[in-house]
Amino acid sequence: MARIAGIDLPKNKRSEIGLTYIYGLSRSSAQKILSAAGVDWNKRIGELSDDEVAKIRSIITSDYKVEGALRAETQMNIKRLMDINCYRGLRHRKGLPVRGQRTRTNARSRKGKRKTVAGKKKAIAKK
Repeated sequence: MARIAGIDLPKNKRSEIGLTYIYGLSRSSAQKILSAAGVDWNKRIGELSDDEVAKIRSIITSDYKVEGALRAETQMNIKRLMDINCYRGLRHRKGLPVRGQRTRTNARSRKGKRKTVAGKKKAIAKK
């Protein structure tokens, strides 16, 4: 099993797909990495030699920001938006959708579970 950037890659997947298990790497970036390392895209992760894994690892560490560093940068960007009190920062702070989506319906993944508000009771007219 190959271990790159602190992630155990699944050995039965093609190397092109297996590299996408690393946070921050897409299919296209995985293809670029494999081409630069001179590794066949269709080769399984388990079939890679130690030399090929070392080449891939060195390319990723030198050219790409992945895993912890990328997550930290993303969190810092969100924190900066919240600190300067811009609209996007306020939406992050309130836990609402940031990019203009409607909230009257949907938006459940951002807003969380429904909190039921009791309906207004009708006043009974006395005669």
